[in-house]
Amino acid sequence: MPKFAENLKKLPGISHVAAICLLDAAGEVVATIENRAGSQGSVAVYNHLAQTYGAITPEAARKGLELFAEYAEEEQVNPGTHPNIERLFVLVEERKTLRTKHVFAV
Repeated sequence: MPKFAENLKKLPGISHVAAICLLDAAGEVVATIENRAGSQGSVAVYNHLAQTYGAITPEAARKGLELFAEYAEEEQVNPGTHPNIERLFVLVEERKTLRTKHVFAV
């Protein structure tokens, strides 16, 4: 299984993205992932999933967990360690979808 760093190199660039907002079914922002140190990998994965699937669907979330590779495994062993990965597990489990709204860098 490829490691996260290898998967990350295959994803589209995110220099144009300042943040990704995640919206629930009612259109409320439930989370914002900022493009900054410590969360850039999450922005890259969520950006790719949004481009590929149109939203963070359960199917997209499963793909995201594959992309996060060893960090997804770490999250299962130590829940709460990686909130952006934990969210993907919840979406799969609850069969929910989050829409995305990109905030572009200026």
